[in-house]
Formats: sequence, structure tokens, C-alpha cells
Amino acid sequence: MERKIEVTNKSVFELITKTTEYLQPNPASRAKLGMLNTVSKIRGQVKTTGYPQTEGLLGDCMLRYGRDLGEESTFGAALVDIGEAMKQMADIKDALDISVKQNFIDPLQTLQDKDLKEIVHHLKKLEGRRLDFDYKKKRQGKIPDEEIKQAVEKFEESKELAERSMFNFLENDVEQVSQLSALIEAALDYHRQSLEILKELDSKLQSRISNASSRPKKEFKPKSIVSSLETVENTQHNGLTHTSSVKSTVDEFTHTAPMTLSWPESPSGDSKQVESHLDQPCCRSLYDFEPENEGELGFKEGDIIILTNQIDENWYEGMINGESGFFPINYVEVLVPLPQ
Repeated sequence: MERKIEVTNKSVFELITKTTEYLQPNPASRAKLGMLNTVSKIRGQVKTTGYPQTEGLLGDCMLRYGRDLGEESTFGAALVDIGEAMKQMADIKDALDISVKQNFIDPLQTLQDKDLKEIVHHLKKLEGRRLDFDYKKKRQGKIPDEEIKQAVEKFEESKELAERSMFNFLENDVEQVSQLSALIEAALDYHRQSLEILKELDSKLQSRISNASSRPKKEFKPKSIVSSLETVENTQHNGLTHTSSVKSTVDEFTHTAPMTLSWPESPSGDSKQVESHLDQPCCRSLYDFEPENEGELGFKEGDIIILTNQIDENWYEGMINGESGFFPINYVEVLVPLPQ
């Protein structure tokens, strides 16, 4: 029985850890979430920050670019469809997290903190009394028999308590099976809802493909500047002038022709803004940072941020445009460091 209890204790500890990793696989996000919730508790805030589900992050990306492309774009409309579906899947993933924590992780934690802890206490007490009994037994004849008798009684009492607690625990292990069942039911419900969302999404996409394929093909008709100029010359010979028409045609060409696909250039920092902050701890942002959780500070590439505190090795606290919050250290370049 004692070995089974030892294995059970280890398994419960590992299950809690691994289940948390299963629900929240990104260690950096878990650490960040823990930091933000700790800060919220320090500030007395009741609301806790949720884990940034990957489905939600992908959905946000697709929605942003799908809306930029517009409804007239088949690709853009499809991105919006998928983005909305991903956001729905993120919501049911949050529900999975809550359900598993309430019905599986928390009961296991209680089991470890209460029942198993009590059994371990009885076993330690039993070991102590066994050692005391062995010691007094070896000194038999040198110590009163009453002391040996008391040692035997205490040893037997602890032995019965420890064995009874282990027996009762192992006999009722169906409770742990019920908790495992709750885990599987929550996962099954998540996948069932995900399947329904994906089936509906697939139907929408197939419909869009069918509609796009059945539409008549448009022909590209380039606008020729030369032909426009020749037309104007002919009309001028007839005593008419259409300077405005030529100008509008040329303007249209010059505005559309240079368009090429390229990455936007990095914005140059405002030297006056930098100089105004150099008398206090500050940094310059290297990339855009979009807040995902309450308490985070958003900024654009090239912004100058006033540093107020370093939370840990990964996060700063700072201010920009009158707003304060947390942001990752690796997103910025320190111009004036915080005082040590």
C-alpha cells in the first residue's frame, strides 16, 4: 500500500503540471500570465488575465487583413470567415481551460494538499515511532519495561492509523477516475464544438469557391496615355481644347504606375522628442507592440517610452502619452537606463 501511495502522490503532482502545459503550451505566455495576475493581486484588482489562445491570435490577424482587403475581395471575405471561426474556437478553448481547472486540476490539488498530505504525515509519524521502538528494544534490560511497552503501543497505534488511511484512500480511488472522466468530457465537448464550427466554415469556403468560379471573367483593359494624347491633338485641330482631360489621365497614370509591393521603411525617430526625454530613464521601441492583456502598454516602432520600473528579467513598466503599463524588454532599446 505504501508504494501505491507514493506512486499516486507523484502522479498527481505530474498530472497537475502536465495538464496545465496541455491547456497553456507556451511557457513564455504562462510566465507572462502569472506575472500579470500577480501584479493584479498586488494592485487589488479582482479581474484576472486570460491565456492568449493561439486560435484567437490567428483569428485577430485574419480579421484585420480581411477587413483591410474589403468585402469585394474574395480572399478578404474568406479571411474574415476564418478569423471569426478562430475567435469562436478561442472562446470555447477558454471554456475548456475553466472546466478542466474546476473539475480536474482543482480536485487533484485538494487531494494532494489534504488526503495525500495527511497520509504522508501518518507515515512519517509511523517511521519516527518505529525508530523509537527499535532503539528501546535494543536497550531492553537497561530501561524500564514500561517504556518499551509504551513505545510498542504508540508504534502499533501509528501503524493502524497509517494503514487505515492508506486503505481508505486506495479503496475510494474511483473518485480519481471520476476526475479523469471530467477531463475527457471537457476535451470531448471542446472538440465537438470545434468540429461544428469548422464544418460550417468549410461549407462557407466551398460556397465562396463555387461562386468565384462561376463568375464571368473580367478582361483587363489598360488605359493608354498615348491614345489619350492623340485624341486631344485631334480635337485641338478642330479648335477644341481638353487640357484638363489630359492632365487627369496623366495624373491617374503617375499615381498608379509606381505602386510596388514593399515592406514599410522603419520610421525615423523625432530627435527633439528623444532630447526631451534624455534627462530621465527612457527607451526607444524597436517594433510595434499590441497589448493583448489588461495592464500592458501598447506602442509603435520608434516611440520613446519613459521607464518607471523593471518588473523582472523580461518586462519593463513605463509611460507614453500619459498611459502606463507593462511591455517586453526585448521590444525596446534602452537610451537612458533605470538607476540601479
